[in-house]
Amino acid sequence: MARRILLLLLLLFSCCYNVSAQEKIVKKDSAKVYKNIEKYSKKRKFTKFLHKLLFRTTKKSSPSKNSIQNKYILKRAFDKNEGKIIRKINVITLDPFGYSVTNKQDIPRNSFEKFGNGFHLKSKEWSIKNLLLIKKNEPLDSLLAKESERLVRRQRRIRSVLIEPIPIANSKDSVDISVRVLDSWSLIPTGSISSSRMNLEVTERNFFGLGHELEHNYSKRFNTNTTGNSTRYTVNNIVNTFANATLFYENDPFHNTRKSVKLERIFYSPLAHWAGGILLENRFYRDSLPDLTGDFENQRFKLETQDFWVGQAFKIFPGKAENFRTTNFVTTIRYQNIKYLETPSIEYNPSLFFTSERNYLASFGITTRKFAEEKYLFNYDIIEDVPYGQVYSITGGFKDKNKTKKGYFGARFAHGHYFNFGYVGTNIEWGSLFNNGRTEETTFRVDINYFTNIINWGNWKIRQFIKPSFVMGINRDSNIKDRININESSGISGFDSVLLFGTKKLIASFQTQTYSPGNWHGFHFNPYFNFSMGMIGNENNFLFDKKLYTSLGIGILINNDYLVFNSFQLSFAYYPSIPNEGSNIFKTNSFKNNDLTIPDYQIGAPTIVPYN
Repeated sequence: MARRILLLLLLLFSCCYNVSAQEKIVKKDSAKVYKNIEKYSKKRKFTKFLHKLLFRTTKKSSPSKNSIQNKYILKRAFDKNEGKIIRKINVITLDPFGYSVTNKQDIPRNSFEKFGNGFHLKSKEWSIKNLLLIKKNEPLDSLLAKESERLVRRQRRIRSVLIEPIPIANSKDSVDISVRVLDSWSLIPTGSISSSRMNLEVTERNFFGLGHELEHNYSKRFNTNTTGNSTRYTVNNIVNTFANATLFYENDPFHNTRKSVKLERIFYSPLAHWAGGILLENRFYRDSLPDLTGDFENQRFKLETQDFWVGQAFKIFPGKAENFRTTNFVTTIRYQNIKYLETPSIEYNPSLFFTSERNYLASFGITTRKFAEEKYLFNYDIIEDVPYGQVYSITGGFKDKNKTKKGYFGARFAHGHYFNFGYVGTNIEWGSLFNNGRTEETTFRVDINYFTNIINWGNWKIRQFIKPSFVMGINRDSNIKDRININESSGISGFDSVLLFGTKKLIASFQTQTYSPGNWHGFHFNPYFNFSMGMIGNENNFLFDKKLYTSLGIGILINNDYLVFNSFQLSFAYYPSIPNEGSNIFKTNSFKNNDLTIPDYQIGAPTIVPYN
């Protein structure tokens, strides 16, 4: 009996149901498996309950017309070529101006396009081939081809890609593959200036056509006349391993420094079988802390971090159905050593919150990851890959700090799915340290991401984004730095108060994004509206008794056809109240369109549930 229940639980965790109208029709053998699972579950009340909890009925349901209309799954002509041997793979890379991956007749026609292409170094063909999961002299696999296209498209230097089979005359068992790749303009300057500071940044996302990234940032504070610089260099897909190496150096206007070396390979695809990473970092910074009387004073911090992790993914079910191949049992382990070389004096660090620690963690769980193709999401009229699926995982281990070893246990459930009314992604996490049977530094959080289907209003297109989040800490450390706030990326963009902090918060952001018709010399001007709100309280307070802080903003997102992954913005925001700043405050450029991001449904390095 126990073995049967265990088998059913593994099947239930696999997320083997129809996700939306955009998926392929499941093959007959897969449908038979689902029906057998449903039939077996009906034998007992408990298994029937679990089946209803995680599965949908195998009866056919009619997808909504609106749901079909607003999804952009591009069906390729792979079905009739499935299993044929790939004779050769032809990769063609195109300059960003004037070309198209779908229309070979499009070429640069005006002097601007030709001039721009003359200053652009195209992606090397081998750098694209190294991203492909399909290989020469191997059978054509449509799922591998689909994943290859996504992996190329996710490169920030690429605007669009098209992979398609090319029939070979007089050959029934072989096929050629055409890969057409359209580059983005890769040299991106950005900057901002205000009465107190200036920031300039230059990013090259395709260094000499190799796919390497180089970023340099220059900043200046006018009130102190001090400057800062930071540089980051990233080598992507080292020796065709999908591992990335990053060198980073920063010296900011306050003379805080950070130096790091990172080598990491994530589970870049549900078809990847192993992952891991190494991080070595040295950091020095100053921050203000209160003493026992509440007086603040700047303190010095210097620390070194060594972080190592490795993981492996195991396919659970045999068969070629996409649900089976994208469902994995994943195990990961991690060792993290944080060594403080300089800490605040005891009157500013009475609980020894800032002290050396070592973390030993392991995670395991089941994950199903797929990707849907959308348009008009965070960019204008280009394909974007939206992850969906689910994660069930637990994390255990212990923390060695202040000569005390404390156990740790955490759990995570994440689920992303397309419904008739749009996309909903939910992430729920709980984790706690255990010290002699008592929970310490407990964190519980719920994060939700929602966006509607495309709403057509004449020639305009509209989407609504909603992102609520709840974070609660229990038995947290008494140090002020073990508190959360609703500042900037942690809550309300543009909101910044050093006086407002607590142990629990509820925040929500509502954004209406429009996509305007037409363009001006390749520039699209897309107005958006944003309303954000947040509440924050302590363990002894009822959260909804606290004051509600809000912001209201409007702006224009300026996209360019060639600068695909960069956009410019003009925004204006109103804040009724910000503690320590005042009331009825107006700010400019306080919002970013990418504030509303979508999580990926993967199990990576084991982590303590983030408390922020």
